[in-house]
Amino acid sequence: MQEGCDKFCAFCVVPYTRGAEVSRPAARVIAEAQDLVERGVREITLLGQNVNAYSGHEGGLAGLIWELDKIEGLARIRFTTSHPNDMDDALIAAHGACEKLMPYLHLPVQSGSDRILKAMNRKHTAEAYLRLIERLRAARPDLLLSGDFIVGFPGETEADFEDTLALVREVEYGQAYSFKYSARPVTPAAEKPMVDKDAADDRLQRLQALLRDQQRRCQDAMVGREVRVLFEKPGRLEGQMVGKSEYLHAVHVADPRARIGQIARVRVAESGPNSLAGTYIVGEDAPILRAS
Repeated sequence: MQEGCDKFCAFCVVPYTRGAEVSRPAARVIAEAQDLVERGVREITLLGQNVNAYSGHEGGLAGLIWELDKIEGLARIRFTTSHPNDMDDALIAAHGACEKLMPYLHLPVQSGSDRILKAMNRKHTAEAYLRLIERLRAARPDLLLSGDFIVGFPGETEADFEDTLALVREVEYGQAYSFKYSARPVTPAAEKPMVDKDAADDRLQRLQALLRDQQRRCQDAMVGREVRVLFEKPGRLEGQMVGKSEYLHAVHVADPRARIGQIARVRVAESGPNSLAGTYIVGEDAPILRAS
């Protein structure tokens, strides 16, 4: 739907390998979505290297989402991946008002240190990112946030890394991806001295431990709640069906009424390391539920 990137983050090869941002015309995206829905698709994910910079609709990504919202039979809309600087007012508002836009957002920040963010050429500060998260959660209080983090970026000190940990603690991510910096040819950061390998390894382990704790708390908090699950495939156990909740949690149930392509209300009964288990309540004729 959208390809390329104009941001030129110092660590990223996308602008060099994919080129400038290009967006497919909205009419083509909508026609393709309509065709998929007519063939039984219930959920559509809008993809791009920097998808919230989408320019194929006069209303941007939010405008396209509202057009897709009109498609009868389409139940869910998601998008990934995004840059904080392109999360505009209309898109924030859509998270609060569009029932089909799921309460899950992947919004990479990469570091919590302003010094490192500047070296990365991210063009935003940690404070600006945190204020953006506040606005998003004000629009959609139950929004589950995901992010990307790079540790050991050239020049990162222990104090810089502590700033990253502080940001993570403040945001409380439901899911996140974290990596140790690896130089990419032709990128500006590739020419800079590397952080000590042992220090970078230690920081990654500490960050991932914190992120795992947050993910587990998020999943544990789902126990006792009702979620809407789109069933995708049989589970590993006999009679089990697995799908995704609004929050992109994997949820499995053992109930003969569950079938692939169905959306059903499920009461979460257990939280595992990477999935939830629940009890089937009622099928897709149930109204959409919004958490307060």
